[in-house]
Amino acid sequence: MRRRTAVLAALPLIFAAACGTAQKTDSGAAPAGGSGIKVTGQADQKPTVTFPSGKPQLTSSSQKIIEGNGTPAKDGDVLTAKVTVYNWDGKDNKSPGSDYDQNKSEFVTVSPQLPKALHEALVGSKPGGRVLAVIAKDNLTEDQLASAKQQGTDFATTSQVLVVDVVSAAAKAAQGTATDPGVEGVKLVNPGGDKAPTLTTKTNAKPPKGLVVKTVIEGKGPKVTADQMVLAHYTGKIWGTDKQFDSSWERGEPTTFALNQVVKGWSQGLTGVPVGSRVLITIPPDLGYGKEGNAQGGIKGTDTLVFVVDVLGAA
Repeated sequence: MRRRTAVLAALPLIFAAACGTAQKTDSGAAPAGGSGIKVTGQADQKPTVTFPSGKPQLTSSSQKIIEGNGTPAKDGDVLTAKVTVYNWDGKDNKSPGSDYDQNKSEFVTVSPQLPKALHEALVGSKPGGRVLAVIAKDNLTEDQLASAKQQGTDFATTSQVLVVDVVSAAAKAAQGTATDPGVEGVKLVNPGGDKAPTLTTKTNAKPPKGLVVKTVIEGKGPKVTADQMVLAHYTGKIWGTDKQFDSSWERGEPTTFALNQVVKGWSQGLTGVPVGSRVLITIPPDLGYGKEGNAQGGIKGTDTLVFVVDVLGAA
C-alpha cells in the first residue's frame, strides 16, 4: 500500500518515501537563496515563478519564502503539501506538474534521504508556509543522475525547482479519549499519546459475517472521500488466531495508499471516516482477499481480518 508522493514520483529523481490553515499573506517577489528566482503569490494558491535570464544555476539551494504558523517540521514528520515543479533549463523552464492543477495535495515525509536542498527547505517549515528548493547535480548520486538522463533530464545543463506549500503536519497517532469498540472476541488497548494501540484477536467467538466498522476515537478533521490518498498507521491480525500479518507501527512510519486501490473492506470501511480517527474494522473474506487469500501474508481464503487504523491524513 505504499506510494510515492504524486508530483515527486513524476520527477526523474529518486526520492525516498517520505491541520493548519494556509497563510494568505502574499510573498511579494522573493528571490530564492541567491538563485535569482522570484516566487510570488499566496501560499494557498499556485505560485508564479520567474526565472532569471541566461543559463540555470547548477548548484543546489533552498529558501523559506513564506514563514507560516505553528510547530516547525522536523525529521520524521509527514507533511500534507502542494508541490509545484519546474525544470530550469534556461530556455523554456517548463513545469512537469503541480498539485494545484489537479486540485489535490500530497504527503511529503521530512527525511535526510531527500535531496539535501529539499530536506533543508522542509526542516523548520510550518503549516501555511512556502519553501523553495533548487535541486542540482551536487545533491544527487551518480545513479540518480544516470536515471534522470535516461528519462530525459540532463543535470549537466538543468536543475529542478520545487515550490512546496505546506498545508498541515500529520499527527503521530489518533488523539482523544478512546471507547471500547464493543466487538465480541476482540480486545483493544489504547495507551494514549503517540503510542500504538494493542490489538488482540485470540478468541473462540465466531467472526461477524459482514463488514464491521467501529469508531474508537472520533477525529475532528474532514471526512475521507473514496478517491483520496490516505495516510494511516495500522495493525492487521487474523480473527481467532491473533496472528499479526502487517503493522505500519512496527515499521516505524505511517503508510500512504489510494483508497480506491485497496481491498474493498478498507475502501468501504474508511470512506467517510474523519481524519484524526481511530477505527476498528473487521473484514470478511469476500471483502478482503477473497477465496484465494494472500499466501505472502499467511492469510487463507476463509480468514476474517481485523484492523485497528489511525487515519492521520487524507489528500
